[in-house]
Amino acid sequence: MLKLFCVIGCGLTSAVLLGQVKKQFSIEEKEKCDKVELCIKAKTGNCYIRPSQNAEILNVYSNQDLANYAHTVTNVVKNKICMVNLALKQEANRGVGEKISYQVMGSEEASVTDKFWKIYLTDNKPYSLDLTYGLGSANVDLSGLSIQKLKIKTGSADVNVGYAQGLENKVDMDTFYVKVDMGSLTVKNINLSRSKMVLAEVGFGNILLDFSDKPLVGCQVFGSVAAGNMTILIPGNDVPVLVKISESWLCSVNLTNGLKKIGPNTFANSSYKKNPKNPITFDLDVSMGQILFKEK
Repeated sequence: MLKLFCVIGCGLTSAVLLGQVKKQFSIEEKEKCDKVELCIKAKTGNCYIRPSQNAEILNVYSNQDLANYAHTVTNVVKNKICMVNLALKQEANRGVGEKISYQVMGSEEASVTDKFWKIYLTDNKPYSLDLTYGLGSANVDLSGLSIQKLKIKTGSADVNVGYAQGLENKVDMDTFYVKVDMGSLTVKNINLSRSKMVLAEVGFGNILLDFSDKPLVGCQVFGSVAAGNMTILIPGNDVPVLVKISESWLCSVNLTNGLKKIGPNTFANSSYKKNPKNPITFDLDVSMGQILFKEK
């Protein structure tokens, strides 16, 4: 069930304290579902995703007026899977010239930077998340949620993903997929995702993958870099690490001192040589960009 809200401030003091935040809508289970497949596409603006203990599948807040943005949302249940698609736009009242300037040049009036969406997910349902960001920024906190699959793509947006509350994923994650075109993406505390597989692609942007803490499960990492930059933080020698790299003469690869060559384009630390139990294995391909490893 989809609920729409438009909250009017009850006075100047309340408006200042709340920062003009309005609850826009929420989605409840219209029939019993075992899983949520949530697809979010945000063209512009600042987006936040947070965990909550609310029963609703989705709660969305914003500081924008109804006349200044547009959104579409659908909710379909099939085979006990709740499929939710949410598209967010902040350009409902812009002229054609403004839209082209913003999309091509990536700039706009400073007032855009204070426009945001806050999206809350319930901690009592498993999710598959498919998140796409165009311009602006995004901050995704997955602490204590049950994420079975995660897919994040950014065009020119700056995206931060992590577990700010230090709570691990409640289930083993099948796949953690991130893709950067020209923006930047930082993923902190990947170990808390309990992901068995991480896929990372970089075009011309920048990505940072934080594997610096001991993994809760063994993890395979597949990555490719075209002309951008990939920085990988790895744990100390107490965690087995294996790295395989396919590179060209146009790229730059920097390994840590703890990674020693054990074969053609293959490197490992001392723990991997002794006992490769629950290792982190990297299979990387780089064309013109740079891959930089840093040790905790």
